[in-house]
Amino acid sequence: MEVSYYPGCSLEGTAIEYGESTQAICRALGVHLKELPDWSCCGASSAHVTSDYLSVALPAKDLEQAEKIGLDLIIPCAACYQRVKVAEKELQSDHRPEGITFSPKGNIHIMHLADFIWDCVGEKQIVSRMKKKLEGLSPVCYYGCLTSRPPKITDAKNPDNPQSMDEIMLALGADVRNWSYKTDCCGGSLQFTRLDVAKRLMQKLFDMAIEAGANCIVVGCPMCHGNLDWRQKEIAEDSGNQYDLPIYYFTELMGLAYGEIDTMKWLGKHMVESKALLQSKGLL
Repeated sequence: MEVSYYPGCSLEGTAIEYGESTQAICRALGVHLKELPDWSCCGASSAHVTSDYLSVALPAKDLEQAEKIGLDLIIPCAACYQRVKVAEKELQSDHRPEGITFSPKGNIHIMHLADFIWDCVGEKQIVSRMKKKLEGLSPVCYYGCLTSRPPKITDAKNPDNPQSMDEIMLALGADVRNWSYKTDCCGGSLQFTRLDVAKRLMQKLFDMAIEAGANCIVVGCPMCHGNLDWRQKEIAEDSGNQYDLPIYYFTELMGLAYGEIDTMKWLGKHMVESKALLQSKGLL
């Protein structure tokens, strides 16, 4: 199976473990990722708060490349996914920004990586590559704001209760916990402008994950991972609570289940200790 692939800036920088684990599991699943040639930043989040034109023009360039290739476009980063979907909708509407001549033909599907793996690769293939079950892990899957909402942009099938990461983790043997906060906001870039607000939002997620009986949080967004991983110790100290909740990219746990040799390297890039839980469950 061959698809177009837009990594975005984070997966080659601060979230390189997400990028590398994405490449590894796709190879294991027989998916060839055809990276867009000469791709550029999608503009998240600086462009869409400063320039309506740039907020569409930047992702439109990448969307145009994808349509020329003619393969469905897979995007792991939730923010990049959202911006490309926004550009697609804007350029198909009557209120497109002036000066952009490209008009999407709609001949490709734009999909977040988790949705693609579950809906298109499928459970049978996912399970067939498994070398060890993720037994002992009790994650809550956290999707954040951008992959499913607003549904008129994302075309999400179930915007209030997305399921793709839950289903992938269940298929690989994890004891996935139900909770009502999987699409609540983590504060996003507010950590740079209103850290007090972002901390309150993040603490609620930690508290609710613990209440659900989770021992880790699984994500598919570099911003969500960054916020929950980087700020967890600080929030624990401020609140007097003890969390110790590793934040895993779902692709890292898939790589672990598939016996990928680089799993330890990926986990070593996290701020919250992420190996001890896996070792205690006999997974490392």
